[in-house]
Amino acid sequence: MSRIGKQPITVPAKVQITLDGTKIAVKGPKGELSRELSSNVSVEQDGDTLWVKRQDDSRLSRQMHGLSRTLVANMVQGVSKGFERRLEIQGVGYRAQVQGRNLVLNIGYSHQVQIEPPQGIQFAVEANTKVVVSGYDKEIVGNTAAKIRAVRPPEPYKGKGIRYANEVVRRKAGKAGKGGKK
Repeated sequence: MSRIGKQPITVPAKVQITLDGTKIAVKGPKGELSRELSSNVSVEQDGDTLWVKRQDDSRLSRQMHGLSRTLVANMVQGVSKGFERRLEIQGVGYRAQVQGRNLVLNIGYSHQVQIEPPQGIQFAVEANTKVVVSGYDKEIVGNTAAKIRAVRPPEPYKGKGIRYANEVVRRKAGKAGKGGKK
């Protein structure tokens, strides 16, 4: 039995769950999410607890059991608390700011890079070098943070670029130089 799949999902009081066959819809104070789950698993509601059950012991059912439980748990957490990813910008003159809903990055290019947030995503900038991407869909929050990081990933020589908070960038030694004159 999947260790993750057999754990119950506790539903907060302000979250509403709608089950319709393999489709699940979750509505809460932060937003509304719905997802079509695999036909190999089913979701059962027992008061304020959700259980993800698999239909049989086939390989595909076992694979989908833990995945489906995690997806449903992320939906419940997203509409009740939300998710956020933090990014740090390092480099002389590198900075970020929010203009309207868009994130504007000055990161060493000849132009400013503007990033428009997808539906349900908000940007916040702290101290010009810390960017917070927040929203209620974990997948979209992670993808948006990855797109921001991809604009200028951290380079290994000076460490300049955009990195996740607490990300460790392995540094390389620069050129060794010539051995000396003869």
